[in-house]
Amino acid sequence: MYPNGLDTQSRVICPTMTDVLCGASRPGHFEGVTTVVSKLFNIVQPDEAIFGIKDYQQLAVIRRMAEDLCMPIQISSAPIHREPDGLAMSSRNSYITDEERPLVIVLKDSLVWIAEEIKVGNRDFMGLEKSAKARIVEAGFKIDYVTICNSKTLDQAADDDLEITILGAMFTESARLIDNLSITL
Repeated sequence: MYPNGLDTQSRVICPTMTDVLCGASRPGHFEGVTTVVSKLFNIVQPDEAIFGIKDYQQLAVIRRMAEDLCMPIQISSAPIHREPDGLAMSSRNSYITDEERPLVIVLKDSLVWIAEEIKVGNRDFMGLEKSAKARIVEAGFKIDYVTICNSKTLDQAADDDLEITILGAMFTESARLIDNLSITL
């Protein structure tokens, strides 16, 4: 994909969506994603590309890139596959210790709790985020982020947003877990 090496490679950048959430912890990651995906789209010329919702930020960034660059591609989403207890499936789950395993569902449960609160009219987004973070810390995990965003832009949700995505990431002893939940009001 990079015949001349990465140092001289032209790059695709989505400036407003890639330095927050997972991008804050992984500088340059989404620049690599958008660059390689745009190259792949150019080579294959697909009518549709399907990305998993589990990595919601990646899906949103790819959608923005395709829109901004007028790519004639439908970007579709595939649902999150979950373990029987609700944990989002990931290769990272193999790093979760036996002691942590029954507790890691706190991430999903916290996102569900936020969604339920929003649906009944609670628009104190910062307060909801703070409470969810406290739940995760109380369960013994380190927070990367919990945030309530506009589903399209990934900007902090506004009171009048109708499409909201709640995103969270936390650290176990040896894994970083991500999850999200989208709601329509």
